[in-house]
Amino acid sequence: MIKIATAECFTHGKIGNELHALGQSYEGKFGCEYIKNPEKYGGFNYSEISVTCSLFIPTIDAVKTILRVPNPPEPKELIKGIKVYDESGDKEVSKVMAKAVKKLTNCDIAIGTTAGIGHGGISIVTDKLEITTTTNINADLRENNSFDLLKRQESGIKKAIEIILLLLNNDFEKLESIENIEIIKK
Repeated sequence: MIKIATAECFTHGKIGNELHALGQSYEGKFGCEYIKNPEKYGGFNYSEISVTCSLFIPTIDAVKTILRVPNPPEPKELIKGIKVYDESGDKEVSKVMAKAVKKLTNCDIAIGTTAGIGHGGISIVTDKLEITTTTNINADLRENNSFDLLKRQESGIKKAIEIILLLLNNDFEKLESIENIEIIKK
């Protein structure tokens, strides 16, 4: 069994929900919304996925208290406690969040996401890899443009899921070809 945990901000826990539906083979409205043909990624048995938790962590206080990160990077701005970083800060904090949820849950794969100003940050952390990337959509949380924010969210969900499915199927050639991806082997 491969245990997965998420600490998500702009993706609102939807990555964890999607992977849970995949692992449980749920169908219809209770099933996957973003994953349509998981078999195209390879022969991995997705029933071997167990989602330990999928946390929605939009505020700096939640990073400190729930994820137990005593001194997270200081946001550029706070909007009702919601952390707003620039793109490089988002990449850094997504990794901080992924590492924290991995430590808390002792999972095999941890996912962290956060997005304020720019393309946002997505990190996937395992015992052997640290993968960091961004979405393909630029947006600014301070502008409260729901259309752009939704498009960035969808891009982040799809990209994170694609990375996880490639990782589960050990397809490192395709994984390394993804735009704007950084893979650090430990």
